[in-house]
Amino acid sequence: MDEFDYVVVGGGSAGCVVASRLSEDANATVCLLEAGGEGRDVVIRAPLGFAAAMPNGINNWNYQTVPQPGFNGRRGFQPRGKALGGSSTINAMIYARGHRSDYDNWEALGNPGWGFDDLLPYFKKSECNAIHRDSPYHGTDGPLHITNLRSPSPLNDVFLQACQAQGIPFNPDFNGDQHHGCYSVQVNQKDGERHSLAAAFIHPNLDRANLEVKTGAHTTRVNFEGRRAVSVTFEQGGQSRTVKARREVIMSAGAFGTPQILMASGVGPGQHLQDLGITPVADVAGMGQNLQDHISALLIYRALVPDHTVGISPIGIARLLKGMWQWKRHRTGLITSCAAESGVYYKTSPDVEVSDMEMELIVGIGDDHGRKLHFGHGYSAHLLLARPKSVGEVRLASRDTHVDPLIDPKYFSHPYDMETLVKGTQIAIDIMSEPVFDRYRGEMLIPYDRNDPAQIEQTLRDHADTEYHVCGTAKMGPDSDPMAVVDAKLRVKGLEGLRIADASIMPAVTSNNINAPTIMIGEKCADMIRTGA
Repeated sequence: MDEFDYVVVGGGSAGCVVASRLSEDANATVCLLEAGGEGRDVVIRAPLGFAAAMPNGINNWNYQTVPQPGFNGRRGFQPRGKALGGSSTINAMIYARGHRSDYDNWEALGNPGWGFDDLLPYFKKSECNAIHRDSPYHGTDGPLHITNLRSPSPLNDVFLQACQAQGIPFNPDFNGDQHHGCYSVQVNQKDGERHSLAAAFIHPNLDRANLEVKTGAHTTRVNFEGRRAVSVTFEQGGQSRTVKARREVIMSAGAFGTPQILMASGVGPGQHLQDLGITPVADVAGMGQNLQDHISALLIYRALVPDHTVGISPIGIARLLKGMWQWKRHRTGLITSCAAESGVYYKTSPDVEVSDMEMELIVGIGDDHGRKLHFGHGYSAHLLLARPKSVGEVRLASRDTHVDPLIDPKYFSHPYDMETLVKGTQIAIDIMSEPVFDRYRGEMLIPYDRNDPAQIEQTLRDHADTEYHVCGTAKMGPDSDPMAVVDAKLRVKGLEGLRIADASIMPAVTSNNINAPTIMIGEKCADMIRTGA
């Protein structure tokens, strides 16, 4: 049996950070287990490659939800990254932290040390920001490169003008002092390539003698002696193997993978485990509960002209081929796009204190996560509910971790979500209807009637889906919270030698994209371990 001081399960965004930071100590040995590959594919390195890879299941677990009553019985799509770097290999690369109140709320829920001022140093520690070099909110010497897009579409300027015409100010740094407003995205890219968390934290450090990275390693269970986690069993190349953790096992398999593996290992709701023939090691009621996700709607417009958009047409194909040549030769052009190139945080009412909606402009037709293709050109507005109140769960379909878990976000189960998203959709339509878009705007692919809330609600139930920001399934909380899984030091309650560091520990979803917060969680976890917390 291989032995290490630390075994990190899952090479996603947080897992890459944890493994890298722990292995900076030459006296500590670290093993990182990742079910996917090395994360070096050209579809990963080429930024726009995700638009083809993600909907087709490349480097992707390709999950679906159970049928959702809030979606009129539809199943939701749930892609998650399956490669070193995790979902940072298939996402849109947008680096967004959320509003400071998101983290102050975490602390108020009974998690000392998790307020925004406590966490800002961890955000900055990872970051090497090429644009905001003199800001107290940004780091400039971290491993992860953050920058502006190299070749953004001029259509973004049209979108930003439309937002400002609606009275929404331009915000030059949505990760700075102010959150509200319209903006140009910042992305984790370096020299025109995606800078995944594997590229930032793992690939440069594979020569460390104390770091062993095992890819193609599908974890089947965490093993316990009494109530202490002592080893991890995984399958690799058709064989079952086990690695021992002398100090700790750190679970970083994500909001679906972490609860699935731990429940299959006997850590979870006791009755649910017994129903599947699993002997409980610890009856942890909250494991797999508190699932949260941003609910997203998509306004898709046919384009009257092909200018500045991605599309399927002779012009579009020629533009794509030119972009491939530009990327190969100069790492510029269309292939450096993240598709969602600009956005806006806005409020559904003047009474709302913090922006409760976000919208991003997509410079193409993004129907059904890119799985439905349409001839011609268009553009889309991708809008999401910033702080949804619907809460779901993840449960086991089988004790076998090769079988997908049962994912039930319970979308629109809380009335606030539909009410707010309808209002947010109306405002989004107002922005996209500004005269500055007249030259481009054709018919809507999926019609929304701006003045008919009932029609908007029905259309949302027929077409809304995930914004890919699942979290909360092993939430952090005080002992007074019976559904809390980990404490403020990310230790699984009632057990020893076991922590969780990924998006599953979030008590509440942050206001926007969760990749940056997940990276921060990895930084803070590694620091607590190294300092003996």
